[in-house]
Amino acid sequence: MLFRILVFITFIMAGYSSDTKRSKVAATAFEKPPKWAREAIWYQIFVERFRNGNPNINPTLKTCENGLIDALPPDWEISPWGQNWYEQEAWAKKTGLDFYRTIQMRRYGGDLAGVEEKIPYLKDLGINAIYFNPLNDTPSLHKYDARSYHHIDVTFGDDIVGDQKLMARENPGDPSTWQWTSADKKFINLVKKLHSEGIRVVLDFSWNHTGNNFWAFKDIEKNLDKSPYKDWYHTSFTKDEDTGKTTLNYEGWIGIKTLPELKKIDHNGKIPGHPYEGNMLPAVKEHIFAVSRRWMDPNGDGRFEDGIDGMRLDVAEHVPMGFWRDFRRYVRTVNPDFYLVGENWWSKWPDELMDPTPWVKGDVFDAVMHYQWFKEARSYFAEPNDKLTLNQFKDRMVAVFLKYPDYTQQAMMNLASSHDSPRLLSSFYNVNKYKFNCKPQEDKNYRTNYPPAITHHRVRLFLMHQFTFVGSPHIWNGDEMGMTGADDPDTRKPLVWPDIPFDDETQSEYSEYKYSEKPKFDSEIYEYYKSMIQLRKSSEAFIYGNFEFENFDDDKNILGYRRTFNDESFLILFNNNDQQNTLQVPLDISGYRIVFSYQADADQNGKILTLPPYSGLVLRIMKFSGN
Repeated sequence: MLFRILVFITFIMAGYSSDTKRSKVAATAFEKPPKWAREAIWYQIFVERFRNGNPNINPTLKTCENGLIDALPPDWEISPWGQNWYEQEAWAKKTGLDFYRTIQMRRYGGDLAGVEEKIPYLKDLGINAIYFNPLNDTPSLHKYDARSYHHIDVTFGDDIVGDQKLMARENPGDPSTWQWTSADKKFINLVKKLHSEGIRVVLDFSWNHTGNNFWAFKDIEKNLDKSPYKDWYHTSFTKDEDTGKTTLNYEGWIGIKTLPELKKIDHNGKIPGHPYEGNMLPAVKEHIFAVSRRWMDPNGDGRFEDGIDGMRLDVAEHVPMGFWRDFRRYVRTVNPDFYLVGENWWSKWPDELMDPTPWVKGDVFDAVMHYQWFKEARSYFAEPNDKLTLNQFKDRMVAVFLKYPDYTQQAMMNLASSHDSPRLLSSFYNVNKYKFNCKPQEDKNYRTNYPPAITHHRVRLFLMHQFTFVGSPHIWNGDEMGMTGADDPDTRKPLVWPDIPFDDETQSEYSEYKYSEKPKFDSEIYEYYKSMIQLRKSSEAFIYGNFEFENFDDDKNILGYRRTFNDESFLILFNNNDQQNTLQVPLDISGYRIVFSYQADADQNGKILTLPPYSGLVLRIMKFSGN
């Protein structure tokens, strides 16, 4: 084995578990996140690449129609799950387009049946909350270009043709006519099964834009300025005086015409990367509220146990604050424990991240996807070109977290990678600035192969930090399998399930180096993730405890912090260095027990601890001096 992992989880709080079945609890205060979200261990699922559980129902040319700028070729077909990621299919090569054009045409057939099949896997891993990337019915692989918000994609269900016939009976602008397709029912049934296992469900939506196949936009294309939905988007109409022909003009999100932007009102213009006042058109807002209620309370009985538990909200800064306040008020009337997490990322890419504070004051979101935490953590644990010193790391962590109240700190979604950023192993293997030049198309020397041992050590220390620090830890599906992947789209590879054979992966056509290796499920890193989750669940101190950094000898470069809650206190230590270090246990600690060890001797006792290179310890403080 490459790694010496000693896990000594020697205590479990009596009766405590964040996986408990859903039960009646006091309603959450309006301005606070729900308790369950503060205890969440997140697992993000990109369904199209998770698992093909029903190979009899797969995307077709018709279901993918008009989903891209480039039309699918007539001989297009589903890509084999285990094919070499960087090898173009025969049909793709015939197009004459490069890899990063044809990669968007790929479909692998991941579906909700695949998620249901792997519920035991998720339970074994130990997660208790799932964040699903969008499941909207749409022609794309990513599902952010909704064809409708109120239906699950037909390829995720059991009857494509039947579902399409059901949808054709609707007036999509009238919720009283909405049908429940097989895909819709499959999702609701999946939610029930996940809830029965103590797993919460958050669904991703973008209220900023739809796809150009969205039913209201299609009506505008057909009826132009006579459409009852003509004001739903930023549209204008030009009439040619000679021909009498009327032309539709509209705004696409950041100029992308396949993503027409829903109309914002009562504002003085957006400020990129910052909040702005304003609202959405009342009719659009009414539709969004109806969609939200459908997924929050599917059977319309006024209860929410059978619906989703929260939403992740895409490109949140592009939507006015007035709408977000109205939206929070609405969803909290349906479910007082509903969780809202915003995507609030860049104010100036690639150097300046947004300040999330305006969105988490209690009237908009409960939390954000906490890239602000990860950027600083990566810069310390991975030691990239823009690496942080120990003192810089401590100062920045304090600055990141202490601007929020404790309940907001605890609800932040602390993610290391996602569908929009490189996988954790690849992010640590490469020394680039965060989220900059992080795929072969942008940097011919960006490494996409399996990293060396030193990267694995650094990643494991980082994970020890992620699961013992403030905020709810998040896993991007496949990271726990040891998968590699550069930035989007390379982070969206099909998951490497052990029962699926994979071809050898070779380098990108853009790379100036060569490799050939077979992707495989890494059981060692999977077990390490399980140990981190078990550690996290072992004490409420890792969830609700405050944090306090220790100040050891600067020359040793040892990171240490305490997590304390009620009568429990822990000291977490990291030697993120290539040299062995010793340190003295803080003077106020007279008794301790080592409950987790990575690369270090777990039988140590006394006032001097030895930390080998790239090692870590978690100590439960049993006794303080003078006690």
